[in-house]
Amino acid sequence: MPVYALNLFDVSDRDEFLEYSGRSVKEVHAHGGHVVSLGKFRETLKGELSPRSIFILVQWKSMQAFEGYLNDPALAQLHTHRENGTKNYIWQVFDKLETLKPMLDS
Repeated sequence: MPVYALNLFDVSDRDEFLEYSGRSVKEVHAHGGHVVSLGKFRETLKGELSPRSIFILVQWKSMQAFEGYLNDPALAQLHTHRENGTKNYIWQVFDKLETLKPMLDS
């Protein structure tokens, strides 16, 4: 079952993040993911979460595909660039739903 990974973060080191982003799209795709959307922060309309400047939404074929990307030893250096190039990282995974009905049925 597909899952979505929501990434919210600030860039802390441009060069490190460019090292990551230069390779990450290819590696994400190779591990069964694709970037659905990305963007920059505009404004907070409601809520307590402190804003992050960037968001990326990635759809993965499955949780196992996502974990494969995270745990692939060949990508350890790539993940180091992400870690060194960002701060205030929030990474949440959501299950794909066709409707909200399953959430509302009790």
